[in-house]
Amino acid sequence: MDELKVFTGNAHPALAKAVAKYLKIPLGECEVFTFSNENIFVRILENVRQRDTFVIQPFCSPINNNLVELLIMLDALKRASAGRITAVVPYYGYGRTDKKDQPRVPITARLVADLLTVAGANRLLTVDLHAAQIQGFFNIPVDELTALKLFTRYFKEKKLKDLVVVATDIGITKRARDLAASLDASLAIMEKRRVGNIDKAETMNVIGEVEGKVALTVDDEIDTGGSLISVASALEKRGVKEIYACCTHPIFSGSAVSRLASSPIKEVVVTDTVPLNGEKKLDKITVLPIAPLLGEAIHRIHTGLSIGAMFE
Repeated sequence: MDELKVFTGNAHPALAKAVAKYLKIPLGECEVFTFSNENIFVRILENVRQRDTFVIQPFCSPINNNLVELLIMLDALKRASAGRITAVVPYYGYGRTDKKDQPRVPITARLVADLLTVAGANRLLTVDLHAAQIQGFFNIPVDELTALKLFTRYFKEKKLKDLVVVATDIGITKRARDLAASLDASLAIMEKRRVGNIDKAETMNVIGEVEGKVALTVDDEIDTGGSLISVASALEKRGVKEIYACCTHPIFSGSAVSRLASSPIKEVVVTDTVPLNGEKKLDKITVLPIAPLLGEAIHRIHTGLSIGAMFE
């Protein structure tokens, strides 16, 4: 496995090119396209026998197409006798369905883990999973990176005074606490209740002191933006001076961008784990590149160095 190979499907080729540039290697050549009957076809165009191969493919829109593309690419590499195959999934879609919280519902995050493993993945590299227990759904090694250091560096440079980091719900509290500690800021937590299976959440309470402070909300992803807008509204009512937001995965589905545009949030800081096209860009949205983080992790996996040391 002396030679390192990095491939990509159609989900986020710009990110894969940036990672390959960081690693100072050419992006692996392959064909990935869809026939008129909607069948996906993959052909690896170079020798991968006993090579250390990585496939970069976030589960972004269209999520099911991109998932199946990755599965077929993994199978193609396995059948081409690749030495080790690492699925690099910066955004792990279906991560929210990580438990049975209602009768007769699936645990799709576990199903996707099984699919990736059966398809041929020997390892998973991902960024900020929705729930840490998803790592346990895999019987292969999982390396979960975090964008917290990127956010820490960015907001330290802004030198915001009277800062309070706000966890948008109970589940994100640990991540918010780590960010607050890095920024030497206080911590507040939003208690909210989700309404059924619709993309709507009702904010219930703010735990912590926020009045007269600059608030920085933290979450793993922003989907429709409904939860974030509810949080911003609750913080406004509690007397915060300014509101900033950060999240790793800017999904921005539905009317999320227009909601953010008209919201009181001054700036939304995200990474490019999923592509942000022109329709999803605003002056108040700042995108931090994730490629150096992924590239360094790939280098360390390939050479047998510690991933954990990146975050010490």
